[in-house]
This record gives sequence, structure tokens and C-alpha cells, in this order.
Amino acid sequence: MEDLGRRVILDHATHHCKPRTVVGYRYYLKAYINPCIGTMKVRDILRSDIAKFHHDLRDTPVQANRCMQLLSKMFNLAELWGLRPDGTNPCRHTQKYPEKKRERYLSKEELARLGEVLRQCEQEGIESQSAINALRLLIFTGCRLSEIMTLKWDHVDFEDGALHLPDSKTGAKTLHIGAPAIEVLSKIERLDDNPWVITGKNPGAYLTDLQPPWQRIRKRAGIEDVRIHDLRHTFASTAVAAGQGLPMIGKLLGHTQVQTTARYAHLAADPVKAAAERVSSNIAALMGRSADNVMPFRSQSG
Repeated sequence: MEDLGRRVILDHATHHCKPRTVVGYRYYLKAYINPCIGTMKVRDILRSDIAKFHHDLRDTPVQANRCMQLLSKMFNLAELWGLRPDGTNPCRHTQKYPEKKRERYLSKEELARLGEVLRQCEQEGIESQSAINALRLLIFTGCRLSEIMTLKWDHVDFEDGALHLPDSKTGAKTLHIGAPAIEVLSKIERLDDNPWVITGKNPGAYLTDLQPPWQRIRKRAGIEDVRIHDLRHTFASTAVAAGQGLPMIGKLLGHTQVQTTARYAHLAADPVKAAAERVSSNIAALMGRSADNVMPFRSQSG
């Protein structure tokens, strides 16, 4: 199975999939699939093996479902390549786990701790500079992981302070970025033989797996439940707190659908509620009454 995974990456994914998809494939193979069934022979895998693998990941439904999608693709290709008989994909009839969208935003204190840990890791040299650069860019831009990991220098417009992404999740788009992100980019060493901003260990390659350094960094910062994608949510929640409306937040995040940004609507209401409280309290004080003593109007019908 481990050999099949490598072949899927080299002979299929790198030619037919977007770079962000390849990044995801590599991650799920390394983190979940290979440790569990990597040594098993492709032809010997039974539906019961896949069912057990899926069941063992029930506490992480998103990861379980993504692994199943990749495994199904792998077995389809295995049949195409003559490694299994036709019509024997063991992933068939496996039901996905329900996925609940969670919302996790870093507090001011958590952001401060994360910033300090990144500085410590940089000074002590205990994490790669590429990983630190990637995390800072994710925090300062609100970009998706794949957008930063597959960012090329040709996409960076220092003069206009923008990233011109030709092939993001939602198609080609331009993202405007602030001074902190520009500063991070300006300090990254550009290699003549490497077009990528977040370089990997191999010549001409980009960093493919940010999870191991992120898990160590978040543990050190005391935010072990925070996923990389939560950094994007934190960017959005910070924009809301700064008084930005949903249309502007959608543009900052590169959303093409209004419904996508609507998930932050309840956050956008918070500063409005706070403003309403301040205004009404001021009016009550001017009228010589404490806001605590003001009774709300009762709705009347008829």
C-alpha cells in the first residue's frame, strides 16, 4: 500500500491534481494511511480492513472521510493499473461520518503566546525557518494552507501589496495583504533554483507537510486544540472585531460566495450589540435613569 501511495502521487496526482490536493494526499498518507495499512499488499486488502480503518478514525470524522476519499481513488487506480481485479474497490458502500463545522478563534492572549513561541523557535533554531514563515503568513493573511504552501514568487506583488493566485480553491484571485505579511515575505531568502516561497528540504521543492512543526509549536504555546485552518478563522474574527463588515471580510478571505462569509455573521453582530448597549445606556443616563432600571417594551398585538 505504501508503494501504491507513492505511485499515486508521482504518476497521477502531480499530473492531474492541483498542488493543494497533492499536499493533502501526502499528509493523509503519512499521518494516517501508511502507519495503519502501509505494509499490507494491495491485492489482499479486504472491505473489513477498510471498515476497521475507518472506524478507528471515528473520533476525527473529517480526517476519516478524507482518508476514505483518497483510498477509494487509490484502489480505482490500482484496478486501472492491474494491481487488483476490476470491481473490487473495498471502499465501496462505506458511509461518511457526519462533519460538524467547528469555530475556534484564538484569543488575544493565545495570539500573544503563539507569537512568542514563534520568536523562540526562530531564535533557538528548533523549527525550520520555512515552517515559521508559513505560519506567520497564514496568521497575517488569512489565506488557506494550500495557498501559502504553493505560493510562488511570481505570485507576489510587493509594489501593490498583493498575492495574485492563479489557481486557488475558488479559481484565480488577488488577495491584498498588509505590512506584516509584506515584511515576512521581504525577509525570506529567494533561491535561484526554487520558485516557491515556502521552500522544502529538496532542491526546487516546496514544504509539503506543516503539521509536525505546527503540532510541536501549538503544544508549546498551550493551544493544542487549534488547527491550522483556525488561523484563517482567527483572521476573520479579528477583522470583525476591528469593525469590518461581512462584504469586506469576504474580499479579504477571497470568498466568491456570500454564503461562505455568512458563517461570521454572528460575530459581526457582537460589536453592533455592544454599540447599541453603549448608546442606550448613555441616553438612559441623560434621562436620569440607570440602564438597569429601564424596562424593555413588551410586544403588543392588535
